[in-house]
Amino acid sequence: MSPIETPSAPVNRQATAGRMSAMPAIPSMGFGGAVAACFSKFVDFSGRARRAEYWYWTLFVLLFTFSVTLAVTFLFGELAADRTPGIIYLVLLLPGFAVLVRRLHDTDRSGWWCLLPATGLGAIVLLVWLCQEGTKAPNRFGPRTT
Repeated sequence: MSPIETPSAPVNRQATAGRMSAMPAIPSMGFGGAVAACFSKFVDFSGRARRAEYWYWTLFVLLFTFSVTLAVTFLFGELAADRTPGIIYLVLLLPGFAVLVRRLHDTDRSGWWCLLPATGLGAIVLLVWLCQEGTKAPNRFGPRTT
């Protein structure tokens, strides 16, 4: 095909353009919405969580831990600050596992795969799965999340 005959959209997009219009558009999830969703579903291990929800939660945990530890260091000294991250991680452990399991459900995998890092190299596999896009259609864990 010569440059003049090149279609304006990539070929794979032209083939899926008809199918994409039939699916409802899912609004994007912002940082605040993702954190609020994780706190509201902190014991809900069923359903699905999109990539944005999982990674915004992870970013929130890191930023919150860093900020609180920094503040505690300035206010109370290093001894108190040494214990702060452990306490924060303990408090946020259950919501973190819940969003991890829901994220695995979005990729159509069982939540038990969250134990994969215990094998050592499984952490790399789990990271790849967490970065993958979820299934576009409803799967065995429910419809696509909004």
